Amino acid sequence: MKAVEKYTALAIIEKENTTRGALIPILQKIQDSYGYLPGEMLELTAKRMNLPLAAVMGAATFYSQFRFEPRGKYLIKMCHGTACHIGGTARLTDAVEMHLGIKQGQTTPDMLFTLERVACLGCCSLAPVMMVDETAYGRLTQSKLVKILDEYRKKG
Repeated sequence: MKAVEKYTALAIIEKENTTRGALIPILQKIQDSYGYLPGEMLELTAKRMNLPLAAVMGAATFYSQFRFEPRGKYLIKMCHGTACHIGGTARLTDAVEMHLGIKQGQTTPDMLFTLERVACLGCCSLAPVMMVDETAYGRLTQSKLVKILDEYRKKG
């Protein structure tokens, strides 16, 4: 980890107070800064807050908002709620996995896409639905889905 990155984490920790109650906001800010929680930053946080690493890891692994691997530029969320399930989201998710060469929870080697399965996106009338970052795409078919992903790939 570069010295500048370490300084960024130190600045985040020092800006917050180092009481136990500040742990979650510190982890959130570190993740906002790096895009995920690097192991070295978790160790640094534990040391600076005078907490056992197990306590920091326990908090970080308890909350689903925290990631321990870098995320791609574009976050793809495949809805697997009831309406989307009935609409064939399982086969569409398989199509995304095949097209991008990754499984759910993984990131493409070029760091362009990360694929996540979500319980519901709240767009049931558009089922089946996929979101790329904050944009929802509904009434998906396999060919429509591939075209959308290819457009994002062209953008880089």
